[in-house]
This record gives sequence, structure tokens and C-alpha cells, in this order.
Amino acid sequence: MLNLKSSRVPSFWSLALLLLVIQAIPSAARELRVCADQNNLPFSKSDGSGFENRIAAIVADEMGARVQYTWHAQRRGFIRTTLNSGLCDVIMGVPSSLHMLKPTRPYYRSSYAFVQRADARPISKFDDPRLKTLRIGVQLIGNDGVNTPPVHDLTRRGIVNNVHGFLVQNDYSMDAPLAPIIDAVAKGNIDVGIVWGPIAGYFAKTQPVALRITPILFDPSALDLGLTYEISMGVRKDDTALLEELNHAISVRKSQINAVLDAYGVPRVGND
Repeated sequence: MLNLKSSRVPSFWSLALLLLVIQAIPSAARELRVCADQNNLPFSKSDGSGFENRIAAIVADEMGARVQYTWHAQRRGFIRTTLNSGLCDVIMGVPSSLHMLKPTRPYYRSSYAFVQRADARPISKFDDPRLKTLRIGVQLIGNDGVNTPPVHDLTRRGIVNNVHGFLVQNDYSMDAPLAPIIDAVAKGNIDVGIVWGPIAGYFAKTQPVALRITPILFDPSALDLGLTYEISMGVRKDDTALLEELNHAISVRKSQINAVLDAYGVPRVGND
């Protein structure tokens, strides 16, 4: 006669052993695939020292994921050749108004700023008459030196001959390619820099002399080209599921994100 009780014993232990084996196999960690520039402080760097690196890690943690980077120089065509070609799923630090992708809810809002040595009389408007004679530093975008919004405001006033350009996409052999315009203010090579806020705030903290940063919050005399921007993370336009997850993570971890922005000296406009 078949012993049903004894015949079940091997099956029971086999199942138990199988469960133990399954539990012992580490599950593949979820990845938040981010495309970023590997040498773009204060935003991103391959060693993880940029503030966008820190914020990406906070958001990924909320999602139960780890950040996986694809490094790519932030040049013209960056979104097309990275996010939209499938190399990653998220780009950090994009203007919320950018139409090439789907932006999350903003996680900070900043503006261009006047940067001067602390002992100089502050400038807060483009119509300040001193701008006609002071040595001014401005940021230029791309290898062809495309003008940023402050350059248009200066040009409109005929302020051209005393303006010095600093490329945003600078020498990649440098450790911090975005720093030279702030270095120039600190050294007295220029009298005032007109700089995107996060760059101004971060590098001003590293200088041996005190610098004053005056955000251009509202200047009715400025051209309507945008001096203040809300900043988001960007996903592909059809990736609504990831968009919702990121929005939730940004909301839940807002205080931690703000703490990172504070630590990096990012000047912010509005209620954060």
C-alpha cells in the first residue's frame, strides 16, 4: 500500500528548500536612469558632487530605486541624443516651460543675478547708468556663443563695448568650467557679472573675497525674454507613469530637496 504521508515529505522539503533559494537570490534593484553632464558643477559631476546628483538620489530613494547615470556632454542636441533616443528616462534641471519633453512639477525657481564684490555699490536694474562704463561679464551658450537673455537687455541699451563673454560650455579640461565668470569678479577682472543664480550662488561661496549676489527678481525695463525660471525634471512626453512617480517624490521629499539647494547656495524666488 502506498504510504501517502511519507510520500509527501520529500515534496514538502523540496518546496521549503526552493523558497529558501529564491529568498537568497538578491532581487534586481530598480534603476532611475538619468542622463547628465559629467563635468557641470554645481549641477552635476561624475563623482556625484553636484546638487542635481544629490536631488536625483533623494528622489530615487523615495521611489525605491537607485540612480544609474549615462554621462553625456550637455551640448546642442542633448535631449534628442539622450532622453529621446532611449539612453535614459530622466533629465534633471530643465526649464518647466521646455516643450521638447514632459516636465515634472517645479522643484525650485531661480533667476539671473548681478554678482559684485561685496564692497561695491549694489546694482539691481539694467537701467543703472553705471552699467554703461563698468566692465560686465555675461554668459554665452554653445560653441557659437548664443546670447543669453541678459545680453539682449544690455544690447538693447547699447551696452556692448564693455561686455565680456564667458562660455557656458567651456574647456572640458577644467575641473569647474562654469566658474571663470565668478572668478573674474572676485579677482577684479570684471566689475559685475550677470549670471544664472545657481552658478552665482555656488561659486561665490568658494571665493577668497566676499561677493554680493542680487537676484533680478523683477525689472520692468527688461525685455520679456525670461530672467526667472521654474526648474523641473524632464521625461519623455509619453512617460506619464514615471512623471506621476517623480511628482509624488518631489512633493514628499521637498524639505530634503530644499536643504540641498540651501547647502549649494542656490538663490530661489517665490515660496519653496
